[in-house]
Amino acid sequence: MGNMTGRTYVGMRLRAVAVAAALALPMAMLWAAPAHAAQMEERMLFGKQATASTNLTAFSKWTDTLERYFKGRDLAEGSCDESFFNRCHLKEWNRFLEDLRGQSRPTQIEAVNRYLNRVSYLTDPINYGVSDYWAMPGEHLRRRGDCEDYAIAKFLSLRALGFANEDLRVVVLQDLNLRIPHAVLVVYMAGQPYLLDNQIHSVVPATTVRHYQPVYSLNETHWWLYHSP
Repeated sequence: MGNMTGRTYVGMRLRAVAVAAALALPMAMLWAAPAHAAQMEERMLFGKQATASTNLTAFSKWTDTLERYFKGRDLAEGSCDESFFNRCHLKEWNRFLEDLRGQSRPTQIEAVNRYLNRVSYLTDPINYGVSDYWAMPGEHLRRRGDCEDYAIAKFLSLRALGFANEDLRVVVLQDLNLRIPHAVLVVYMAGQPYLLDNQIHSVVPATTVRHYQPVYSLNETHWWLYHSP
C-alpha cells in the first residue's frame, strides 16, 4: 500500500468498513488489499492515491447490474406507464442519448448529469422493499433511486455515448460535511477528474470539492482502493 504508516492504513480500513456497512457493500473485500495489480493508470482523486485490482468477484451488486443492463435486449414488451423497466422505457432513454450523439464531451456530461439529477431521490427499502438495490438506468428513471443509482445511470449513459471505460469511476465515499456515505460518478477528461453528483446541480472539477473522502471506486473491469499519499 505504498508508503502508508500502520496507523493510517488501519484508519483507512475502519472508515472503509463504516461506509461499506452503511451502503450494504462487500466489507470482506475492503479488508484485503487489491490482489491483482491493474495496468491502468492509478489516478489521484480528492487528494487520495489509489491501488487498483481487476478482481470484482466481491462486488456482486455491481456486476449483476452490469449483466442485467447488457442483457437489456431480452426485456419484455410493455407500456411506458408501467413501473417495471421494459422495452418502451429503454427506447425513451435511447432517444435521449441519440439526441446527444455528435455533441462535445463537456456538453454530453452536462446533459447526462442534468437529465438524471431531475429524478427524485428515494431509498431502497421504500422503493424496492430491500435494504440495498443497484438499479439499471431505466429503473432509476421510472422508479426513482438513491445515490449509487444516480451514479450507475450516469456511468452507463456515458458508456453508451462512447466514453471509455477507463475514464469513468463510480466512487463510494464519505461526505465529511453531512457525515454520511455517498456515491458519485467521476469522469476523466484530458487527465482531469470531473464530478457528476446528485447533490450538486452542475458538473464541477473534482479538485474543487474538499468535503469528500473516497473509499473505493469501480468501473467495468477494475476497482480502486483509496489511501493517503
